[in-house]
Amino acid sequence: MIRDRGRIKWTSMMLPEHVKLLRDWVKEDRNEQKKIIDEQQLESMNEVLMEAVEFDQLVAITHYQNHNYEIVVGKVHHWDELTQKLHVVDRFEEVHHIAMVDIADVRLMDM
Repeated sequence: MIRDRGRIKWTSMMLPEHVKLLRDWVKEDRNEQKKIIDEQQLESMNEVLMEAVEFDQLVAITHYQNHNYEIVVGKVHHWDELTQKLHVVDRFEEVHHIAMVDIADVRLMDM
């Protein structure tokens, strides 16, 4: 079995521009592709959102942001029809503006 220093061994022979390109490549490789949502999922998410607004319940919203999926847990404050964004207030009273086209999943949370 060969035991060497791996990448450390070769970085001294590489130009800084090449090292930066390799790091950017690894970072880009971790990015996720945005999923396409069908009509049934949209209808289901709509029902969950309506129930959360009506009964003032906590929801977990999975949305696509910065090439990754993020989860926001909070209460739906209101829906801005002009900008097509959902305003969600989390437990720390922070407001999140989530575009409807970026929402991947909505689930009700147990309190």
